Order: sequence, then C-alpha cells, then structure tokens
Amino acid sequence: MLMAEKSVATGADPLRLDAILGLLSEPSMADYIHDIGQHGVIEYIDLGGDDIRRHRLRVTTDRGTDCAISLPRSQHLQNGAVLLAEKDRAIIVRMLAREWLRLAPRDAAAALELGYFAGNMHWPVRFDSELLLIELQGPRQRYLDRLDFMVAAGQIRIVEEAA
Repeated sequence: MLMAEKSVATGADPLRLDAILGLLSEPSMADYIHDIGQHGVIEYIDLGGDDIRRHRLRVTTDRGTDCAISLPRSQHLQNGAVLLAEKDRAIIVRMLAREWLRLAPRDAAAALELGYFAGNMHWPVRFDSELLLIELQGPRQRYLDRLDFMVAAGQIRIVEEAA
C-alpha cells in the first residue's frame, strides 16, 4: 500500500494534496479504508460536477481540514479517489449527486434536433430508454429557457421523476 507523506497543515497553510493514491474500488485501498475506519479518521471532500473536473482547487473536508488540491493533468478526480492515506487518517473524494433534466422527444426528428442542440451547447447527456437526460451544471431554469423553443413547438416535453 502506497502511503502519503505526512503533511500537517499549520496556521493558515492548507494541507497540500497533489496525487490520487488510489480508488475505493481497488481491493487493497478498500481494505485499508475499512481498517482505518475502525480506528482512525476518514474525512470526505464533497464535490459537484463542475469541481470534479478540476485539477486545482481549494476545499474544506467535512471535518474542517483546509485542503489545496493540485493534481497532474494525467489524474482526474472521481468518486472514491483517495487523496491522503496515513496510518490514522484518510481523505476521500465523494461526488455529490448529479441532477438531471429528463426530456422526451416527440419523434425521431425531434430527438435528432434535441441531440444536435444539446451537443452544440456542450451539455453532458446520457440516455434512459427513449429519454435524453441533461446533467444540470447550473440553475435548472437556465436550461429550460434555452429549450423553450422546442417545448413550445411540442417537439419535447419535460418528464418529472416519480417521487
């Protein structure tokens, strides 16, 4: 198991985290986190969709530790990324739940136009059966305003998730 060098934040200096040491999905890392969870402290850095894509950011863990993340371009933050692995402490990235706008196109032509439009807007999308889901990376109303011309023309409808 690769352990991080001990970095202790002093005064106003943040704890510097400059590499992803492993992922919770890796058996050795999962075993380590399980063990430390019994006898140490696990801290989480909660990140949303925009921040998870960044390589440099300043954040605070759920236990109040001020951290400065500075990753090489070859590494990418993701849910379960372990940024600190010490004998009695670990810091793990936890991705916040994503919000999705669910759209149902009227027909194949509307689906093509919607896909083309979403692509031109550089919106992250995924598909769920016949629905197109757009990841909300800002206020929901901003997306609805942009799509209003398709809703008004009856080309798409917004599908609310069942509660």
